[in-house]
Parts: sequence; C-alpha cells; structure tokens
Amino acid sequence: MNFASVRIITDDVDRLVEFYEKVMGVSAERPAPVFAELIVPSCTLAIGHSQTVQLFGAGSAVAADNHTVIIEFRVHDVDAEYERLKPFVDQWVKEPTTMPWGNRAVLFRDPDGNLVNLFAPVTEEAIKRFSGRR
Repeated sequence: MNFASVRIITDDVDRLVEFYEKVMGVSAERPAPVFAELIVPSCTLAIGHSQTVQLFGAGSAVAADNHTVIIEFRVHDVDAEYERLKPFVDQWVKEPTTMPWGNRAVLFRDPDGNLVNLFAPVTEEAIKRFSGRR
C-alpha cells in the first residue's frame, strides 16, 4: 500500500490553491475546476470543492470543519519559512519553537482554518529518526 494524498474539502478551491501554492512553492495541477493537486516528491495535497462530496456520500465531509488533523511539511529551515510566509498567513498558532521531541516547528491555520505545521528535525535524535525518509 502506498499513501497517495491528503484531500481538503473547501467551498473556495481557488483561494486554498493560491494559499498552498505559496506555502509549498509549487503550482497546482487542475484537472477540473472543482479539484486540484499540489504534488511534491514526498506527498500530494489534493483540494476538492464541497460540491464533490456528494460523489463520496452526502455529508461525508464538511468544508472548513477540521479540528483533528494537522497537515505537516518537513522543511529545511523553519525560521526562514516563518519569515517567508508572514505576508500570506493570517493566523499563527505557534511561532517557531523547538518541541520536546527534537523538531523545530511553526504552526498556522490555512484560510479554511486547517492546522498546518512546518517542522525540521534539529536534535541529533530527531535527525536520526528522519534519516532515510523523504
């Protein structure tokens, strides 16, 4: 089994695509107006309009209602990313902080309120834990 993607359901695909293009530094592929994919070597972030939910089952997902999932990206320099993203991020949850498990992290919310974590392993133990991962 291969992990394929994480999909965010939204009422405004264009707004989230523009936001995540800035965060991830890649252009989205748009096979349909109601769907987009942002692809990097380690993962794909898919964004689907709330209109697509009916294809999976009415009420199976609700736009802008996530309170349990954190979308995480490993980066080289958390502090540099924080500075780069300041003009685009409206809601910071945690400024750059070194966590007890050895990652430096910054957390913010996307325009729909989804929690996003950018992190980099910084302690020897954390660096070792992530060696060999994409």
